[in-house]
Amino acid sequence: MTTGVRRRMGVDERRAQLIGVALELFSRRSPDDVSIDEIAAAAGISRPLVYHYFPGKRSLYEAALRRAADELAGRFVEPREGPMGARLLRVMHRFFDFVEEHGPGFSALMRGGAWGGSSTADALVDGVRQAAYEQILGHLGVVSPPARLELVVRSWVSLAESTALLWLDGKRVPRAELELQLVHDFAALASVSAAYDQEVAGIMLRVFAQEPTDGPFGELLARLSALAPAAPAVPPQRLPQPLR
Repeated sequence: MTTGVRRRMGVDERRAQLIGVALELFSRRSPDDVSIDEIAAAAGISRPLVYHYFPGKRSLYEAALRRAADELAGRFVEPREGPMGARLLRVMHRFFDFVEEHGPGFSALMRGGAWGGSSTADALVDGVRQAAYEQILGHLGVVSPPARLELVVRSWVSLAESTALLWLDGKRVPRAELELQLVHDFAALASVSAAYDQEVAGIMLRVFAQEPTDGPFGELLARLSALAPAAPAVPPQRLPQPLR
């Protein structure tokens, strides 16, 4: 047998440890249900020592939230090489990895609650959404998006977020299918906007031209084509007029 000796940690190291412990506990239960005593016990220190590093539970929660937000924003970073459909699918896989790893904490973060809704928490969540938005624009090769494209990208980021929250409640749809569906959702939303805006159409035609037939976007076209024989004919007078 060996006798363990508790090693004295520096301030930054101890703060990082407490943040990590809090994140681990928040990933299993809502932050509302996690006490300072539990955090102290998991860290192997006393309750007063927790307060020495963080003045209260909210400050510790916001520090943990900041780390989680940075990690979540990082899940949207993807090398801009190869077809965009495959890139988005890899992003969605990493995004759902995070959702599964931090289930209750992710829900509490996005839905608010007693520990959400502060100006700091709101700013961190908005920062994740903005980071995701900017990453998607980068993959599209667009610096100043037309208004409709901005709506598409921001709407899709919100859709991914709300879909993940709903999925956590029972996980009734296979995760891999949902990841692919969200990639298809992006292509569908962008295509509808392209039908109304020539600039968006030009951007999406450039993107689609680089997609292989066996990629995610190509699979969407195949799925939609399979529906065509069953779709009712559109009366000529209701067909869309060419863009001008």
